[in-house]
Amino acid sequence: MKFLSILLFLPLMAWAEPATVIRATELKNEPATDAPTVSELAENASVEALERRGGWTRVKAGGAEGWVKMLALRYGAPGSARQGETGLSQLFNAARTGSSGTQVTTGVRGLEAEQITNAQPNAAELKKMQGYASSRDAATKFAAQGKLQTRTVEEPQ
Repeated sequence: MKFLSILLFLPLMAWAEPATVIRATELKNEPATDAPTVSELAENASVEALERRGGWTRVKAGGAEGWVKMLALRYGAPGSARQGETGLSQLFNAARTGSSGTQVTTGVRGLEAEQITNAQPNAAELKKMQGYASSRDAATKFAAQGKLQTRTVEEPQ
């Protein structure tokens, strides 16, 4: 009986959702912007979406597998329409309602406990961020040009 149950769930475990890359993007080794790049994916490349983690999706593209940013994907087969809709009916609906009927919903969770525990400082990114800092004189001059007033604010405890 257990074997039959496993056999029934096997197709669900191997399920992958078809998707298309909406702009050229890097296929990363891990779900992180500073992870090594596995390969480059061209705009409109077909991929199989396998797993989501935070704002990243693990995909399979040809022989390569890796992670892309979730917002770089459009789900469904390339050029696929809603069930039962022809190109003419899609055009009519867009003209009638002012909308193509396509909806996009995005949700990104925060960092997971494991990611926070394993976080490592990135000296290069810190240095880049410090490059955006403004000197006191430059900030004062900018504030004067905008006719801003000085206000003392206590540091949070």
